[in-house]
Amino acid sequence: MTREEIIELKEKRGYSVAKLSEYSGVPVGTIRKIITGESKNPRAATLNALEKVLEGDEAVYSGKSFEYEEQSSINIVCEDAGEYIYGSAAMKDEVKEKKQGEYTVEDYFALPDGDRKELIDGVFYDMASPLNIHQEIVGTLFYDIKAYIKSNKGKCTVRISPSSVQLNCDDRTMVEPDIYIVCDKDKIKRFGNYGAPDFVLEVLSDSTRKKDLGIKLYKYINAGVKEIWYIDLKSKKLITYFVDDDYIPCVHSLEGMVGVSMYEGKLQIDLSEIGQIIEEYAELPDA
Repeated sequence: MTREEIIELKEKRGYSVAKLSEYSGVPVGTIRKIITGESKNPRAATLNALEKVLEGDEAVYSGKSFEYEEQSSINIVCEDAGEYIYGSAAMKDEVKEKKQGEYTVEDYFALPDGDRKELIDGVFYDMASPLNIHQEIVGTLFYDIKAYIKSNKGKCTVRISPSSVQLNCDDRTMVEPDIYIVCDKDKIKRFGNYGAPDFVLEVLSDSTRKKDLGIKLYKYINAGVKEIWYIDLKSKKLITYFVDDDYIPCVHSLEGMVGVSMYEGKLQIDLSEIGQIIEEYAELPDA
């Protein structure tokens, strides 16, 4: 079974990666590597285990197809597995649920599809679905930045959320800036970005405001992000931080034009347009 066939059947049957792992017995991390293409030559036993579930009846192989293939290939007659089966009484004492502060990027990648969280210093933070106003502002700014880079044949790359950033290159922090720019191509990986971007932009909302202006800003600064922007919907302000200014905040009203420092001000952002979007959405009904 090919990678493309696995993806197609997984989507057709509505399986999340976690559910496919549960049915097949193949570890979540292994499945993710196959789907993303990171695993170039998966083991035949792994592919066969996935195929049995995707093309057959998961009730038959639930949690056992991987084990079944491994055993049948060498024609072993098995005795009672008993205490060695994962989830049995003998093993329950060994399986402990992690606490906040203990999670790693492995746990981040094992999250069920659609469960968006950020991982900061081993702590998971829920990410609520963004409102339309948030998406329109992010989309507008992303388009302006991308258009400038393209028209000037720039070497940097701009990304829009959801895109994962392993900020400190460690296994305890994975964030999703609304927009980020990275100029070091070696940092760009299949999953997202490995290391600090050169520029990040966040649109503050009520649900993320405290985190974004607190621990997340601290992480950005300490990781060495050179330029940090926050669009504050509540106060209708732009707050900027620059490494060259020792990250002393500068506050702008959403009026006129402002330049992106990393492009020496040549990339101009129309703040009046952002202010207008906020005004237009303020007039819309909540329901």
